[in-house]
Amino acid sequence: MKERLNKSFATNVTAVVIIAIGTMFSVPLIKSIGFFALSGAMTNWLAIHMLFEKVPYLYGSGVIPERFEDFKQSIKQLMMEQFFTEKNIGQFIEDEEREGGKLLNLEPLLNAVNYDKIYEGLVSSIMESSFGGMLLMMGGNEALTPLKEPFTEKMRVTLAEMADSEPFKDALQQGLDAHKISSDIVGKIETVIDKRLSELTPQLVKEMVQAIIHEHLGWLVVWGGIFGGLMGALFAFA
Repeated sequence: MKERLNKSFATNVTAVVIIAIGTMFSVPLIKSIGFFALSGAMTNWLAIHMLFEKVPYLYGSGVIPERFEDFKQSIKQLMMEQFFTEKNIGQFIEDEEREGGKLLNLEPLLNAVNYDKIYEGLVSSIMESSFGGMLLMMGGNEALTPLKEPFTEKMRVTLAEMADSEPFKDALQQGLDAHKISSDIVGKIETVIDKRLSELTPQLVKEMVQAIIHEHLGWLVVWGGIFGGLMGALFAFA
């Protein structure tokens, strides 16, 4: 804002100096350039001022603070439609899943499996089946003890092969359901954006817009003065 004021002030002062010189030396051309330059600069400065501030009796002034609700909705629409779309988030999640699949080490999960529990469940099922009576005649549970270590090792290898198989990876992908996750994330992001935007005030919106375009607004005053001066020169020659 200070930079814009400096540009405006410098342009207006320059125009006034040109008017003073033209008046002092009685040169109509210079006076015309000065007056038109001052008119162009002041008109553009007033137009910029009216964007952000309400001027009494001037219809349309203070448009940014008065329409700050529209600005808030535009900000939300821009963020939700251009950045946080389900497609963009879903693609991001799928990419991360693919990258994660290359680095995912399932060995700790396989080591966490209680193979003894699985073996005990197997033995229990056998003993409760029609083979149970026959095994009791052969020593019962103890007759199966030599099978425990080979069984657990085979189970470990089988689970490892299953985890590395394409059907398992496809099932894991479907279970993660990136599109469902992305839809949930979009809903949460929208809620956060709505909450943050609800905290905005007309003053904050005005300051936001000013911060974005203040440098270019200052140049509007400068160019208003320059083109006004050129118009003044043409008017004097005419």
